[in-house]
Amino acid sequence: MANNDRYWDCLDHAMEASHGGRTEEALAWLDEALRAQPDGAEAHNGRGEILWDEGKVDESVHEFELAIRADPKFVTAHLNRAELLVEDLSEFEQAVALCDELLAGRTELPRLDRASEGEVYYLKAKAVFYLDDLEGALFLVRRALKTTGDVGIYRSFEGQLLFELGRFEEARRFLEAAAAMDPEAGHAVYHLALVLERLHAEEEASEAFVRANALDPDRYLLPVAVDEKFFRQAAAEAFENLPRSIRNYVDGLPILVEDWPSPDVLSGENVSPQILGVYIGTPRTVASVSAQDEDITRVVLFKRNLEKICRDRNDLIEQIQTTVRHEIGHHLGLSEEDLERLGLA
Repeated sequence: MANNDRYWDCLDHAMEASHGGRTEEALAWLDEALRAQPDGAEAHNGRGEILWDEGKVDESVHEFELAIRADPKFVTAHLNRAELLVEDLSEFEQAVALCDELLAGRTELPRLDRASEGEVYYLKAKAVFYLDDLEGALFLVRRALKTTGDVGIYRSFEGQLLFELGRFEEARRFLEAAAAMDPEAGHAVYHLALVLERLHAEEEASEAFVRANALDPDRYLLPVAVDEKFFRQAAAEAFENLPRSIRNYVDGLPILVEDWPSPDVLSGENVSPQILGVYIGTPRTVASVSAQDEDITRVVLFKRNLEKICRDRNDLIEQIQTTVRHEIGHHLGLSEEDLERLGLA
C-alpha cells in the first residue's frame, strides 16, 4: 500500500513539473514512480509523452508499448501509440490495424467511451488519408463526428478532405465552422484560406493566410507572391539548367504556367489541389516522340501552389527548379521511386 501511495504521489509531482515545462524533473519523478511500481502503466505513458515531445520517437514508442503491456485496458497509451504511428512513423497500415483492434471491442482491450471511440475513428481516418483513400477518410471522420458530436479538429479535417476532393463550397462551410469553434486552430484557418483562394475570395483568403501565419509561422508560410514574368523566367532558367544530355531529349516539351490545377486536371490526373506541377502526356519510354500529341504532352507548373510553400524568392526559384526536374523525370519514364532516389521527389 505504501508503494502504491508513493507511486501516485510521484505521478502528481511529475504532472506538476511537466505542466511547468520542467521536463527533466518530470522524468525524474516518473522514474521514481516506476521504482515504487515497476509496472505502472501511467508512468510509462507519461514518459512516452515527454520523450515524444522531445523528438525521441523510438523511445516513446517503447514506453507506450510498456504501458500497454502493463495494462492492456489503458486507453490513453493505445491512442498515443496509434497517433505516433500516423504522425511520426508513417506506419499507416499498422495504425489502421491497431484502430480496427480497438474498435472490435475485444475483451482484453479497453472498452471505449464515446470520446475515445471518436478519437480512434479520427486517427484511422488520418491513416487512411495518408494511404490515399480520401473517400474512406471522409467516411471515417464523419463517423468520429457522429460519435462525439462537433469537435473542432475533426470538423477541420473534414473540411481539409473536402478541399482535397475539390468540393470547395462544401469545404468552406465546414472549415468556417471549425475556425469559429477554435479561432486559434491554425489548421482550420489555413485550409479555409486555401478554399477561399480557390473560390476567388481573394481578400478573405489573404486575411486568413495572415491569421494562420500568426498562429504558426513555421508551418503556415505567407505566400511569396511574384509577378508572372518573374515566375516564367525562373521556369525557363530551370529548363536551361538541366544537363545538356537531358535537354536534348526534352527539346520542344512545353512548360506551361497556371495558377492552380483545373477541375479537369484534378479529376483526370487524380491529383491534389495543392500539387506543385504535373506532367501530362505519354512518357518517352512508352511511345516515340513522333507518336505523341504535342497538344497534350506538356509540363504544367502551378504558380500559386508553389508560392505558398516557399519562404522567399530564392526558395521559390529552387522549388521551381526541383519541380521542373521532377516532372521532366516523369516525361523520361522515371517512377516516383526513381525520382526519390535521384533527389527529385
